[in-house]
Amino acid sequence: MEEFVTIKENVQTEITEKKSKFIANLFYIENVEEAEKLIKQTKKKYHDAKHNCIAYRVIDKGQMIEKSSDDGEPSGTAGQPMLSILQKNNLSNILVIVTRYFGGILLGTGGLVRAYSNSLLSAIEKSEKEIKCLGQEILVELDYNEFENFKYYCKKNGINIIKVEYQEYIECIISLEFHKKEKLMEDYERKNIVIKNIKELSIKYITKSIE
Repeated sequence: MEEFVTIKENVQTEITEKKSKFIANLFYIENVEEAEKLIKQTKKKYHDAKHNCIAYRVIDKGQMIEKSSDDGEPSGTAGQPMLSILQKNNLSNILVIVTRYFGGILLGTGGLVRAYSNSLLSAIEKSEKEIKCLGQEILVELDYNEFENFKYYCKKNGINIIKVEYQEYIECIISLEFHKKEKLMEDYERKNIVIKNIKELSIKYITKSIE
C-alpha cells in the first residue's frame, strides 16, 4: 500500500440506541502488538459492559493485518460491519473498540449493525485525519548558525523535522517523501544548503506533506 488515511489523535464518542449506550474509542496504532495491548486495557476499563466489540487494520512488517470481533453479539453484527467501514474509507493503522452497555431492549440484527456502524462513523467524523505514505527518516548534522536556514528550507519543501538534539552540532531527524529526498541530496551536494553530514535511517510510513 503506497498511502492510506489514518487519524492524528485518539478520539471517543458516545451514542444511545433504545437505552443501550455505545461508547466508541478510536485509536491510532502502529502494529498488532499495540492493538492487542489496547484491547486488553479497554476491556479491563469497561469490564462491567455487556460487550467490547473491535475491528482494526494495521500495516505490520509490510503486511496489512485485519481483525474483527463481535464479542458475544450475534455473528456479523458488530466487528465485521466496522471493519468494512475502515476498508471502504481506506483507513488503516486504526483500532476501533465499541463498548455496549445493554439498556434492556433488544435491537435485532439490523439494529445492532446500524448502532455499531453509527458509533464508528461518529468517531471517524470527530477525528482529524492525515495521509500516511512511504518515505524515509534521515539524520542531519548542522552547525548552530545554519539551523534557522535549514528550518526555513524544510518548511519551504514540505519536510518534517521530527526530532532535534543540541550536541556539539545540531542533530535533526527529518522525515520526507522519496522524491523530496532526491532534491535534498542534490541540494546538499551542490551546497545549496549547508549541512555537515547526512545519514539515511529507516524507510517507514510518514505523514504526507500538504503542498
